Amino acid sequence: MARTNETRRRALLDAAIDVLADHGARGLTFRAVDTAAAVPPGTASNYFPDRDTLLAQAGAHVHIRLAPTPHRMAELTAPAPTRETVRTAMHDLYDRITRDPAGYIALLELRLEGIRRPDVRHALTAAISTNIADNIAFHVDGGYPGGRRTAVALYLAMSGLIVERLTLPDAWRDPGFPRIIDDLVDTALPPDTP
Repeated sequence: MARTNETRRRALLDAAIDVLADHGARGLTFRAVDTAAAVPPGTASNYFPDRDTLLAQAGAHVHIRLAPTPHRMAELTAPAPTRETVRTAMHDLYDRITRDPAGYIALLELRLEGIRRPDVRHALTAAISTNIADNIAFHVDGGYPGGRRTAVALYLAMSGLIVERLTLPDAWRDPGFPRIIDDLVDTALPPDTP
């Protein structure tokens, strides 16, 4: 196997995510990834021994791609843990996803592929379980209002909202997703007390 170049490996994983979003799991081939990454033919197969490995590693990488930068995370966590801070974080999540819809669409493709492929399911389960646990712990340990149940409810509500927005946006005649996020936060969290 070729000596690993992390920059190229990340570029190949990003290309795999884009291919998944554009063509689905069936369209994910080494050739398609090489083309999307603008690298010589055969490059992806030097980094990933088989398609299952590529799928599993794309499943782990997609969470890195969708996560806020450390700088943005610091900005989001600097204010006091209030309802408004949570509202800002939910809007930030929605904005990140809508700026990079391919990442989330690829995640949905990977979830479906994970039903049939144990290696993909294992990689996604590990990444998503960690993500869920980290999000809940962050909310609870950070003293954000509402506690664990609220963190779980917001996670699931935002996941559903994002799926609706990305997969069938025309089904929602009302384009007011930012307002819907405000409604979710207001319903899930108690008002801040002075």
